[in-house]
Amino acid sequence: MRIAVISDIHDHIWNLEKVLQRISQLGVEALICCGDFCAPFSLKQIAEGFLGPIHVVFGNNDGDPLLLSRVAGQYGGRVLLHGLYVELELGGRQIAVIHYPEPARRIAQAGVFDLVLYGHDHQRHLERIGHTLLANPGEVMGRWGKPSFGIYDTETGEFTHLELA
Repeated sequence: MRIAVISDIHDHIWNLEKVLQRISQLGVEALICCGDFCAPFSLKQIAEGFLGPIHVVFGNNDGDPLLLSRVAGQYGGRVLLHGLYVELELGGRQIAVIHYPEPARRIAQAGVFDLVLYGHDHQRHLERIGHTLLANPGEVMGRWGKPSFGIYDTETGEFTHLELA
């Protein structure tokens, strides 16, 4: 199973459009958002641009929880708003997702997950801690670096960063 990982969109709908187009070409089966998509219209764009299951944790800039819940509810349970933290089993792998780097590192150090994902600092990161991968896909926004996202392959256990052109 291939999983797309995005973070820190900050309503940059133009880069988000490009990321969603690239993801659609890669045979991805699920999408994880590590927070800071920001407005409900960005969540709607994600839901309309990716037709598989979407798992979302909130960041520090995601507002209007009522409208976000209504947007998510329009997609028949395909868009899952998990709150601040989620533990998932996808493709036989144990995955934890949180927006913030410091707790993500602590979770990875516990050694119970195959992959721990985070965002917040807008910096691409990949590190192995024991048998756990700790990864930040970078930012879709493109403010502090080249816009990027990640792909996690549950069969190989590899995480790859991809940049927008």
